[in-house]
This record gives sequence, structure tokens and C-alpha cells, in this order.
Amino acid sequence: MKRKIIVTGGTGYIGSHTAVELIADGYEVVVIDNLYNSDVSVLDGIHAITGVRPRFYNEDLCDRAKLDEIFTAEAPVDAVVHFAAYKAVGESVKKPLEYYRNNLLSLINLLEVMEQHRTPAMVFSSSCTVYGEPEELPVTESSPVQEAASPYGFTKQAGEIIIRDTMAARPHQKAISLRYFNPIGAHPTAHIGELPRGVPENLVPFITQTAIGLRDELKVFGNDYNTPDGSCIRDYLHVVDLARAHVVALRRLITGENKANYEVFNLGTGTGVSVLEAIAAFEKATGVKLKYSITGRRAGDIEKIWADPSLANRELGWKTEINIVEAMETAWRWENRLKNKES
Repeated sequence: MKRKIIVTGGTGYIGSHTAVELIADGYEVVVIDNLYNSDVSVLDGIHAITGVRPRFYNEDLCDRAKLDEIFTAEAPVDAVVHFAAYKAVGESVKKPLEYYRNNLLSLINLLEVMEQHRTPAMVFSSSCTVYGEPEELPVTESSPVQEAASPYGFTKQAGEIIIRDTMAARPHQKAISLRYFNPIGAHPTAHIGELPRGVPENLVPFITQTAIGLRDELKVFGNDYNTPDGSCIRDYLHVVDLARAHVVALRRLITGENKANYEVFNLGTGTGVSVLEAIAAFEKATGVKLKYSITGRRAGDIEKIWADPSLANRELGWKTEINIVEAMETAWRWENRLKNKES
């Protein structure tokens, strides 16, 4: 009998790719998503890749009664992979209460319902934003968690604390928080990928939209940082590599290989790539010359950050396999598929 996994936010960017990898690994996947920042057509993409259409509930995790109904209908549930959250840093600064209510209430409801239905395990989607502007590089799991630079970042910090404290009070449950660095790219089939609403918040969708003519030009925010080429540095990992990490983290919990009932892992390549290097990687991958200009620094941007992924490499047996040029190629393939669907 297949183990049943509920994936919250499973029609989102990382959630959908993780659903694909879970199905490929033999799990039964159930998706809950209120489609706030995604589209139900993503289920078609998951089906096209895997031959399986996950059962889908168009519900909001902030509705505890509905969540209870889903867990009752799907019982028994073996584990939850929790992605569902508002995620735009800039928007969170403008709408802090919406972010606090949505991201934290949904998590609390989920943990309460998991206890009620005796669901034993959770993998939590966290972020390298918890580290803020790091004092030392690369960032390890023991690096200091800095004061959050945005309400979004705070909800990830607070979410981790809520889970940690809940697991400490529930020795029969266990959880892993995965701190992502910068996910990019799309599934190699181009059936699923990143679907930003409006103006993209992230670099790579802005690159691909500029290259395909949806944006006039890409603005590079600052070339006077203390980095080799003056532009900000990030750790970009391919979304399929990231999705696979959730599968191995889940397996660790289910098989009892975890060394504590709450663990944290960084997920990154271990290599910092500047904005200008990322642009060059896109041009190399596609042969398309990108129109961009240098402008002033953007408030709140961290100068440089990249991961030390050695703990995840060692404990999870996971490491990234797809390089940035390959990742840019998949992102471009996805952008072209979107254009062809719309034309």
C-alpha cells in the first residue's frame, strides 16, 4: 500500500515539482491549494509528466474546519510537506498582517489537525532569508539567525520556532525544516515551471520574460557591492534538485533515520553566482543576448549569500546535480512553452 502524503501549496512552483518527484518515488500525493498564487492547470502538467493526477482540494489552510474534513476524508495520512504560504518579500512589507495571519495561522492549524489525526511527520518549506545578511560565508545550519528583514522572512523564522517547540512537546511526531537558497529553472519536460503573477519578484523569470519580449529590459540593482563584479551574489539551485531533497527528507522521517525529532538542513549548491554571472549563464545556455542596464541598489537586498550544503550532503545523501547553465536552459524552454500556449 502506498504511503499517502499531503502536499500543501502543491500547485505552486516548488510544490508541483515536489509532487512530481514524490509520485515518481511511489507515494500517493494529495494536493491542497487555494490557488492564491498558482493555477489549477498545473495539475495537467503533473499528470502529463507522471501519468497521475493527484487528488486536489481547492481550500485555504486558514479554514481549520475544512482542513479537518480533508484529513478525515484522506485518513490515514503518513506525512505532510508544507509549502503553502504567501512569499513575496516586497508585498509582505506593505501587507504585514496579511502575511502573519496567512503564513502562521495556516501552520498552526496544520499542526493541530496533524495531532488530531495522528499524522506523524512534516517537511517544512523554509528559506535562507532566516540568515539575513550573514556575518560569515558560506552559511551553515549553525550560522546566526539574524533579525528578519521583512515580514515574510519573519514568518519563516517564526514557523521554524513553532514547529521546533511543537515537536519538543510531541515526541511521537517529527519534522524537518529545509532552508532553500535560490530555486530556479523548470522541469525538463517544460510541463511545469515558475508562474509569476504580474511583475516577477525573482531574477530568472525576469530574465526569461525580458528575453522573450514581455519586459523592455532587466534592471541590475547595483554594481558597486563588495563582490568580484560588483553585483549581488546568490546560490542558485535547480528546482528539480530542490524537489528531490524533499523526497529524501521525507524518507528520512518515515524510515526513522532522523537523529532528532526536529532537524534543519540548508539546500544549495555551495557556490555563489553573481547577477551578472547569471545573465552570462542564460546567454550561454540560449544564445540570446539579454537587454539589461545597471541601476541603483535596491533597498533590502543582501550583498552576498551562499550555502554550505555539507550537512544535507552527508545526512540526507543529497546534492545538486544540475548546473546553472542547464537550469537556465530549462527556464527558457518553459518560457517559450508559455508563449506558445498563449499565442
